[in-house]
Parts: sequence; structure tokens; C-alpha cells
Amino acid sequence: MTNVAGPESVPIPEPGLELAAGFPAAERARWQELVAGVLRKSGRLPEDFDGAPESKLVSRTYDGIEIQPLYTREDAVGELGYPGLPPFVRGSKPEGVISSGWDVRVRHAGPGAKAVNTAVLADLEGGASSVWLLLGGAALPVTALADALNEVYVDLAPVVLDAGPEYEAAAQALLEVFAEREIPASEAVGTLGADPIGVTARTGEAQPVAPAAELAARVAAKYPKLRTLVADGLPFHEAGGSDAQELGATIAVGVAYLRALTEAGLEVDAAAGQLEFRLAATADQFLTIAKFRAARRLWDRVLEVCGADPAVRGMHQHAVTSPAMLTQRDPWVNMLRTTVACFGAGVGGADAVTVLPFDSAIGRPDAFSSRIARNTSAVLLEESRLGGVIDPAGGSWYVEKLTAELAEAAWAEFTAIEAAGGVEAELASGALAGRLAQTWAQRTRRLDTRRDPITGVSEFPNLAEKPVRREPLPVSTQDGGLPRHRYAEGFEKLRDASDSYLAKHGERPKVFLATLGPVAAHTTRAGFAANLFQAGGLEAVNPGATGDLPAAFRESGARVACLCGTDAAYEEQAASVAAALGAETVLLAGKASYEGISGNVFAGCDALEVLTGIHAQLGVTA
Repeated sequence: MTNVAGPESVPIPEPGLELAAGFPAAERARWQELVAGVLRKSGRLPEDFDGAPESKLVSRTYDGIEIQPLYTREDAVGELGYPGLPPFVRGSKPEGVISSGWDVRVRHAGPGAKAVNTAVLADLEGGASSVWLLLGGAALPVTALADALNEVYVDLAPVVLDAGPEYEAAAQALLEVFAEREIPASEAVGTLGADPIGVTARTGEAQPVAPAAELAARVAAKYPKLRTLVADGLPFHEAGGSDAQELGATIAVGVAYLRALTEAGLEVDAAAGQLEFRLAATADQFLTIAKFRAARRLWDRVLEVCGADPAVRGMHQHAVTSPAMLTQRDPWVNMLRTTVACFGAGVGGADAVTVLPFDSAIGRPDAFSSRIARNTSAVLLEESRLGGVIDPAGGSWYVEKLTAELAEAAWAEFTAIEAAGGVEAELASGALAGRLAQTWAQRTRRLDTRRDPITGVSEFPNLAEKPVRREPLPVSTQDGGLPRHRYAEGFEKLRDASDSYLAKHGERPKVFLATLGPVAAHTTRAGFAANLFQAGGLEAVNPGATGDLPAAFRESGARVACLCGTDAAYEEQAASVAAALGAETVLLAGKASYEGISGNVFAGCDALEVLTGIHAQLGVTA
């Protein structure tokens, strides 16, 4: 039996031990040499390139912020500050969420009071801590609010209302619930959710702000723990806006409400306490972290200029996992997206987080998806202990630099809106919508070319997936203003058309992969092409190693073919095989051009355009 040394025999490191002792000092120049070597091997760096090799690895956000491949001490932005103190970058509260975790807020839209009540009680029993209710229009009727909150301890589980233009009636209904349950006005908690500018953005119909401010003034005088107004960034996010555009517009909404609140008689400090801010959290982990940190810095600056006491300048933030990033196809992947988004919002210091269920883009979430959504926060808080450290990303050279640069870009957007007369004027003139549309066009280009990939949709689609069926959601009455986009909508439209074709013809539209040479020689390009075609709902028919491609093509029943092979194989066979196949259209996987080749598919090509063209040729329609 092997003897195991006891603890007394284990050497204790001396204080001040340098773990890097004996190793050469790491220098940036040496790192650059290694980067250059790797890039040259991959063909991304010319031999005569005399610039910084890492410049080839720089990416850019939709706000033009450069994301460097490496951040060092030279990128430090100065003093970090502390949580609960201006500029609040590190958190609005000095204690963070260590004792209680962030507010796990669940969203319900109705329409039936009994069903909503059952779902709300299940969520609260399962770990949710507050409830976000959509009311009015096609959602739960305002008159059914009391029934929907039956047996809900509204003094312990805050209720957040979202009633669109019916916010005054909804607010009165909630206040009546407090009164009926004899909850003292001093203990009533929640958010009444008035957001007339948000309604304007959604519907295109201008809503007056003064009534909401007057409601807030009345509420503030009697209900010290209630918030009345929400500055919602989701309309700008879902219209395709960048992070800075979302932040700038949301801060502008907050400023418009501040003005209205002070005009209604509230002091600045009291007015600030009436506001909650709602922002989107996306699967871009670091941008999400930076967004919530930057938002607090921006709002602190606004309130500082307004003369508010530092004690009230912390922003109350509600994070919502992005509706725009959710997919209808392969919706199970949405669980991963929302987990990353929830992580980013939590690390970024959001006060409340709503994880939208993975089937939200399909229809009404069921009990299973709702359970998974609320358990996302439970795992991150209870098992990963994400709330156990305040601002865990603080001090990261990357995160601090990104936070500062995003704040600067958002401040530029905010000041541009203010210079044009404020957010209401910008919405009325269409100028803000125009800027959001420009960003959406840029985003669409990257989505279409798969430079912004969507797993399960534009990358690694599964044509054999079993569709997830849900009860359809009622048609929203808040339309006509800023558009609502989902990033997957272009490719999913093609998948829908493919499903219709399958229902009519008993098979999917096909593309024949004319593989040249042995399997080992064409596997990479054939796999790439199959992945691309399947993103549009096209079945990729791969005959494998065959000596008679024309016969295999005829047997497949396809009308479109794509050559897949090595550059050497193309040089030798592309033109002759293209002619022999007899296909209506012959594409080539790669950038080379030969006689008989109608087009090319390659990394960075406009995949959506190629797929749409094939659909049109084959008569594939929804």
C-alpha cells in the first residue's frame, strides 16, 4: 500500500512567492509575433503586412466600438468607484444582491384571470419574487386584475403593471386591491407601469405625458414604496437598435418623465424615485454586462445635472431577456440564450430580471417553459452563487473599457435626441425610427450573411425537428409605431415556406451536392453547403462517392446542384461536371468561377439571398 504524506509534510509557500519566477517576462511584442505566425498560417495575414497583426482580430459593435482581442493595464479607465455611490457603475445599492438575490420577475399576459392566477401562484411557489402583468387590449382585462391576483400576497410579491394606454385604470385597480386587503399605503409595493412615451413608440399615436406625471404626484404623496413610471427600452431594442441607441433613447424617455414630474409639482429627488428603467439583456454576455453598468453611469450624470441628492441617483433597473433574439425554430436553444442573457444582466447589476420562456416567440408559454425560465435565475443565484459578489466583472480591463465606451456612445445618442427637441419630437418626426432602421439594415446584412450566426436557424439547422406547438398569442393592439423584429425572421420565413412545400408535395425542395473526388477531399465544403441550404429549408442530397454524378443527380429529383470539392478538383472537373449534370442551376461551394457555374456559396456570402433565389426558382412559397 502506498504511503500518503500527511499535511505536515506538504511544503508551505513562502509569503510573496512569485509564481512566474523562472519564466521569461511576457512581452506584447512576443505575443504579437505569435499572433502573426498563426494568422500567416491561416492565410489571414500577408507576408509583407507591416501593421499590428492583432488588428486583424478586431471586431466592431453596431455602435462602432472596437473590440480588441486583448486588453491590458494600458486600457484601464481610472478609478472604479464603489457600489451604492456615484457614478453607480458598480451597482445602485452598497450591499448589492448578496442577501436576497436579484428580483426574479415573471411575465404574464392573460387573457383569462383564472389561468393567469394559476400560473402566477405556480411561479411564486416556484421561486419567483415579483409579477409583471400585461393588461388591456388583447391581454388580461383591467377589470380582471383582482381575480388574477387572488391569494397573491401583493405586499410581499410586488406587482408590476403594463397596461399600455389603460395605465390609469390599471393603477386604480391595483390601489383598490391594496385597500381591499387592508395593506397600509406605507407598505404597498410595486410599479404601476405608466409609460405613455412607450405607447407612442409602439403605436405611432402620440400619448400625453402630463396625466401620467399627475398620477405619479398623487401616488408619491401617499404610497412611498410605489413607482409609477417605466422608461422602457424594449421598443427601441426590438426595432433593431444598437445598445447605445437603446440606452440613449431610454435615458431620453427618463428625462422627459423627469420634466413632467417636476412640472406636476414633485421635487427632483421624489421624481427620481418614481422611475424604473427596463432594458434588454442579450446573448452577448459582455455587452449586456456593460450596458447595465453604463446605464447607471448615464442616469447618475442626468440626476447630477438636475441637482438631485446622490442618495437617489441610483437607477432602478429591470432586465428582460431579449425578445428579438428568440427563435421559433429549434426553440430549445433559446434556453441557452436566455441563460447567458440572465447571467449578463445579473453580473451587470440589474435589480430585477425577467427570463422570457424559451417558447415565447411561438405562442403562449406553457407550465414547463415557465418553470425552466424561473429556474434559470434559481440556478445562477443558488447554485452558481452569482449574486455572492458585488459587481464581479468590475476591474476587468475589457469590461471597464467597454462600459466607458458604450456610455460615451449612448450619451452621444441621448444628447442628439435632446438637441432635436427630446424623444417625443424625435418619435413624431421619424428621425429616431430612421436611425433605428439604419442599424437594423446593418444587422440584417450580418444576419443574412451569417456573420451574426443564429444557432439552430442559420447555423446547424435541423430539418427533421419536431415543431413545438403552443396556443397562439392574441394579436397585439400596440402596433403601428416602431417595428418589432426578431433576428431569425428572415431564415424562418424560408423554413415556413419549405414546410408548406413539404405538405403539398410530400418532400422538401432539394439541392443536389455534386461531390468531386474522394470523400476526404470534399467533406468540408459539402458539409458547409449542406448547412447553408438546410438553413433555408432545402434538403441537401449528398450521393457520397459515386462514379456517375449525372445519374445520381437525375435519380435525386433535384433541379439545382452545387459542386463541392477541392480547388484542384474544380480546376480539373468543374466545367465538365456542370455541363454533364443537366441541372437548371449549378452553384459552386467556394469563390472560383468556371463555365456553367451560375453562382457561389462561401463563408460570408449573402446566404439569405441565395436561398431566396432557389425558393423562387423551385416555386417554394408559404
